[in-house]
Amino acid sequence: MANQKERTRKPATEAKLEEKSMVEETKIEEEPVEQPVTEESEVTSNLDEVMSQAERAYAAYMDAERQVARAYHENEIQIARAYKRAEAQATRNYEAAVARALNERNEALARAVQEREQAIQAAEEAYKASVENTEQNYQNAIAEATRMRDENIEKAWEAREVTIEQAWRIYSKIAR
Repeated sequence: MANQKERTRKPATEAKLEEKSMVEETKIEEEPVEQPVTEESEVTSNLDEVMSQAERAYAAYMDAERQVARAYHENEIQIARAYKRAEAQATRNYEAAVARALNERNEALARAVQEREQAIQAAEEAYKASVENTEQNYQNAIAEATRMRDENIEKAWEAREVTIEQAWRIYSKIAR
C-alpha cells in the first residue's frame, strides 16, 4: 500500500512545478493572441484562481488519501481486535469443552467405582448368603444324621432288649 501511495503521490514541489509549467504553457498559448492589458491581468487572476483551486483540490486529494490510509489502518486494527475476540472465544469454548469432558469422565469413573463397589458388596452378600445357606444345610444334615443315628441306636437298643429278653426267657425255660 505504501508503494501505491508513493506512486500516486507527488511531492508538493513537483506538483507546483507541473502547475507552473501548465500555466506557462497556457500563457504561451494565449500570448499569440493579442489582448489588451486589462484582459491579461484578468487572465492572470483567473489563472491564479485556477491554480488556487488546483492546489485546494490537490490538498483535498492528499487529505482524502490520508483518510483512506487511516481508514485502512483502523480497519486492520478492528480486524485484529475481532480476530483476538474470536480467538479468545474459541479458547474459552475449548476450555469449557475440556472442562465438560473432564467432568463427564470423572462422573463416569465415579459411577463405575460406585457400581464396582456395589457389585463387590452384592458378591460378598451372595457369598455370605451362600456360606450361611451351606452352613445351615450342613447343620440340618448333621441334625438329621444325628436324629437318624439316635433313632437307629434306640431301635437297635430296643431290638437288643427284645432279643436279650427272649434269650433269657429261652434260657430260663431251659434252665429250669
